[in-house]
Order: sequence, then C-alpha cells, then structure tokens
Amino acid sequence: MAGRNAVPEVIWARPERAGRGPRPAYSRADIAAAAVRIADAEGLDAVSMRRVAAELGCGTMSLYNYVPRKEDLSELMVDAISGEHEPWEPSGDWRADMLRVAHQTRALMHRHPWLPRLMSPVYGFSPNALRYLEHCLTCLDPLDAPYGTKFELVAMLNGVVTTYVGNELATAERARSLPWSEEQENAMRIAYLGGQVATGAYPRMAAAFMEDAGPIDLEAVFERALGRVLDAFTLRSEGG
Repeated sequence: MAGRNAVPEVIWARPERAGRGPRPAYSRADIAAAAVRIADAEGLDAVSMRRVAAELGCGTMSLYNYVPRKEDLSELMVDAISGEHEPWEPSGDWRADMLRVAHQTRALMHRHPWLPRLMSPVYGFSPNALRYLEHCLTCLDPLDAPYGTKFELVAMLNGVVTTYVGNELATAERARSLPWSEEQENAMRIAYLGGQVATGAYPRMAAAFMEDAGPIDLEAVFERALGRVLDAFTLRSEGG
C-alpha cells in the first residue's frame, strides 16, 4: 500500500532513535510510559502520536524519530505492560502455576482496561513478552509435552482470560451508562426471561432453570473455564 515501507521492520531491531544528532532525549520506556498514562486516564482512543509528544514535551515529528508508526507505539505499550508480570520460582505443579499466571494476567488487564483491545500474537515477541513466555515455559517444565503444545496452552489460556476480561469490562462500561442501577436492570431482565420460559415454548431452558435458578457465580465460571483448558492438556500429555 502507498506510504508503507517495502521492507517490514521490527521496532526492537531499530536503534532507540533514528538519524544522527545528540544523545536521544527519551528512551522507549519513557515513550511507552507516557502512552500508558494517557490510555489509563483517558482510554486507548486518546492515545495518538501528537498526544504522546505533548505528554513528553516534544514535537510530534521528533517523536517519529523514535517511533516510526502508530502500530509501533501500540507494541511499546503492550511490552511495557508485559513487564508488570511478576515471575516467581515455579512450584513444580504446572497447573497451579499456570492458574497463577492467568489470575495475574486478569488483574493486570483490569489495571489497564484498554489492554484487551491490543492483545495480538504479533506483539508476543517483544523483550518483556519474551521474558513472560520464558517464565511460562519454565512453569510448564513438569508437563510432558512438546514445546509446540506448551505454546498452544499459553495461547489458549491467554485467550480465555482476554475474552473473559473483555466481557467483564464491557459489562461494567454498559452498567455505568445506564439511567438505572445494574440491580434494577438484572431484576427486569430476569422477570422478562422467567415470563418467556413459563410459556412452555422453551422446555430445555425451563429444565435448566429448575436445575439451578440461582445467580451465576462469575468467579466460579472463570475458574472452571481455566480448569477445562488445563484439563485438555493434562489428558493430551497422558495420551488420553
């Protein structure tokens, strides 16, 4: 496409600042931190090259000497947040360790609600992301499976967490926009649903409500989703 470089490049393979001149005034960490501050405070849509340049106190064109594309800025942001993962000495129980990874990732995404929108395997090989992956693979040393399978496990677990948190954030955002309380909204919808089920047109739904009519425990749902992913890889490693 017009305007794109003919040869692809990775931001991490570039020098911190392109071109000649004095010592760079900013590091990639400075630029990423500025972008993250903006996204945390105002949302991802507020992040632009111009806005980040203003946050740093430099000209927009000067920033392009450090970060040639907006996509590179996104990659810097994802890498910065990947650095918030805190590694630990693996316990020897790979399931417990991967559950701990998943919970840490969920908490991280809630601290930075814009992050699920930027999650992409393309950004999986930045410096902090590589350290995160190496830690995950170390936790998975006790799992008798090829590395390709272990990568699939990490990817699937991240996918479950990203989707789950994305739904949590979207639900919370919708609730904040309602002219009534979330409790009132839920009560109204439950009453409507109960009326529809009572018509007899949905016998399986009626049976489901008879089986369990209580409120959904979303924390338990999250735990079961993670457990089922890990169960699949446990069975695979055992030849099941």
